[in-house]
Amino acid sequence: MHFIYIGKNKDTIEHFSHLTESKFRTASNGNKAILLIETIHGKKNIVVFYEHGQIDRDIAEIKKIRRKFPHIYMVLVIDCFDKNDSLSYLKAGINNTISSKAGIKTINEIFNFLNIRNQEELNIERKENIQKFTLPLWKRCFDIFFSGVAIICLSPILIITALAIRIESKGAVIYKSKRVGSNYKIFDFLKFRSMYTGADKHLKDFNNLNQYQLAEEEESPQLLFEDDDSLEIDKDTVLISDDFVISEQDYITQRSKEQKNAFVKLENDPRITKVGHFIRKYSIDELPQLFNILKGDMSVVGNRPLPLYEAELLTSDEYIDRFMAPAGLTGLWQVEKRGDSGRMSAEERKQLDIKYAKNFSFWLDIKIILKTVTAFIQKEDV
Repeated sequence: MHFIYIGKNKDTIEHFSHLTESKFRTASNGNKAILLIETIHGKKNIVVFYEHGQIDRDIAEIKKIRRKFPHIYMVLVIDCFDKNDSLSYLKAGINNTISSKAGIKTINEIFNFLNIRNQEELNIERKENIQKFTLPLWKRCFDIFFSGVAIICLSPILIITALAIRIESKGAVIYKSKRVGSNYKIFDFLKFRSMYTGADKHLKDFNNLNQYQLAEEEESPQLLFEDDDSLEIDKDTVLISDDFVISEQDYITQRSKEQKNAFVKLENDPRITKVGHFIRKYSIDELPQLFNILKGDMSVVGNRPLPLYEAELLTSDEYIDRFMAPAGLTGLWQVEKRGDSGRMSAEERKQLDIKYAKNFSFWLDIKIILKTVTAFIQKEDV
């Protein structure tokens, strides 16, 4: 472990030098500290003690050091801390604070914490190296060929659908939602818009049609529908369904309670356009995902990419294997009971995803594609 003290207080420097005993160096400012750090091998095992001074100068130097060396541990040496400045130092890159008169116990706590953190990072790196999914060459070649040919052959349908959506209602023809694919990679998931713009504003008007509405209604967070062209999704938005999103603050509030009406499913949903009903029934709304496949975000056959909220719930060892397969346009559980998916439990879907991830092959993919074609027309408009 290397210790670097940035500052000029001789008493404090002598005190910390005595506590750390070996591998202790000093620098009068941030620029000299950067030059010093660059000479040290294994830059993760460095603790920088930064002496508190003028806040504007401190913040600038701390940010510069943090950008240059993102893994080092930075401790602000300060005796009297202004709470109003704490957030500024935290955002700049400070990890901890310490008194100039701190004892050996405090130094040992920092030392033990860093040893534990470094070991955990090492374990994560090893785990990623072992479990990281790599798409086989045969599957990528097949995806490029299939999606390219499909886009060319289906281009009349794609063009007609886009024109029909634009003519019937205002708004973007394509909408994007954040999804999680293989290796927990997040990408923009594409669909044809099937709802009227401003759909979220009319949700309360149709509460009587909500199949999951509780008898006693509670004040619920506002749901924003993804294929609403007027929707602007902030960086703190959490997706919770194919059709709607919810703000992080409302989502946290919602999860703290047991609410059976957390999801919205409207019978004969009046917010869906006429074109939307048709393209959903025949799965035409999914066709833009051919461009996801061509780009490499998805594969023709795989496990359906999950909204962020659902993927967050499947990070345990029990379900992590489902992400060791590509995200797919169609998959194993979709052809098992396509059009009758309500009779398949969430657990059954997860286990089929895991089964595919462990056993996928060229011939299994062909079998799933053939089953998808024969079951293309859904029995229900969802």
